[in-house]
Amino acid sequence: MRVRIHRALILGLLAGPLLFWGRPGHAAPERDELYRDLKLFTDVLSLVRENYVDEVETGRLIQGAINGMLLTLDPHSSFMPPDVYREMQDETRGEFGGIGIEITIRDNVLTIVSPIEDTPADRAGLKAGDQIVKIGDKSTKDMTLVDAVRLMRGEKGTRMVISILRESLAVPKEYTLVREIIRIRSVWSKVLEEGFGYVRIAQFQENTADELRKNLVALQGKGGKALEGLILDLRNDPGGLLDQAVKVADAFLSEGLIVYTEGREAQGRMKFVARNDKNEISCPIVVLINGGSASASEIVAGALQDHRRAVILGTPSFGKGSVQSIIPLGDDNGLRLTTALYFTPSGRSIQAKGIIPDILVHPLQTKEEEGAVFREADLENHLTPTGRKLEESRGDRRGPAAVSEAGKDYQLSRALDLLKGWRLLKGLEKKGAA
Repeated sequence: MRVRIHRALILGLLAGPLLFWGRPGHAAPERDELYRDLKLFTDVLSLVRENYVDEVETGRLIQGAINGMLLTLDPHSSFMPPDVYREMQDETRGEFGGIGIEITIRDNVLTIVSPIEDTPADRAGLKAGDQIVKIGDKSTKDMTLVDAVRLMRGEKGTRMVISILRESLAVPKEYTLVREIIRIRSVWSKVLEEGFGYVRIAQFQENTADELRKNLVALQGKGGKALEGLILDLRNDPGGLLDQAVKVADAFLSEGLIVYTEGREAQGRMKFVARNDKNEISCPIVVLINGGSASASEIVAGALQDHRRAVILGTPSFGKGSVQSIIPLGDDNGLRLTTALYFTPSGRSIQAKGIIPDILVHPLQTKEEEGAVFREADLENHLTPTGRKLEESRGDRRGPAAVSEAGKDYQLSRALDLLKGWRLLKGLEKKGAA
């Protein structure tokens, strides 16, 4: 999630220790320890530059040290050189060149969180939980996310080969993919049956909330009468921008807390509250989630669940309850840094836990379609709701569902049945009142 921090803040943080010079207390011992650590770093840097078998550029060594430092924190903090920083900005606008997958590092292995719908990766059959063991002829062992992204991004029409390992494969399988301009359609909708609408959010981008409202207006306009029920599909939605998650939840809530964050600094402690603009949709809602629903999609599901505005149906979500601030650095570099944890209105932390559905419904799958779904709790160095790290791994292992027509999508069919039951009960209540 992008939380902008002004560059002056960064300069202020760097200059901060100067204010403590000469003051009594524990600042001096901490400063002395810091200086000892920095001296150790510069000593090692000098030894490598002068004695390593090959000559190495100082900038490369410094960048490697930064990457190593961030790897000790959590799976989502990373240094972004100029090309990756630009690509990140393009991605939040919904357009970039590549194959269309969301990736992370799990147990030191490059792993797919979810393929993006209607992209080369999706059409080739790549699945959430697939391990990427090679990109081209390069092994992904000890490869950083930044390096993996750089290898997989590229110009439209260029080919790339990745080797995939999954539970159903005895040996890695090679996939040859042709890069495309990935234009992520953030929101789309359709009428399932008369009176019942369906909205799919694939990713939270800069215009997601506006697109959602347009789709809701279009759905309510079809047939000339208000919706009797709505299905909001957040399955395999890897998240995105925090402000868009808040605005999407606000489209369904007229009052109350949506989400709040807790961090060390004041900038990391925020509260977001729904505004009553008289345009909130009032029909019953079922929200679909699964192990590929992460971050911003979990904020929305958690808010609607806590306010009892929607029934959550599907399988437990990914459990990414941390906020990443994107901090601009010098020379067009950027830093993605975990600065806070977010909590649902009732005070639940989603971090390494996820959203637990009100109604647990697994997708119907053949043996060949089943795959290992992993979640935040499976990632090395993942944070707990208190900010500490746990080594244990847990979570539902069943595979995610693909978005399809209601008749072929078991979870979607059950959601539609639930909305129809709502309508039936409402009709019976009216007859009883008469």
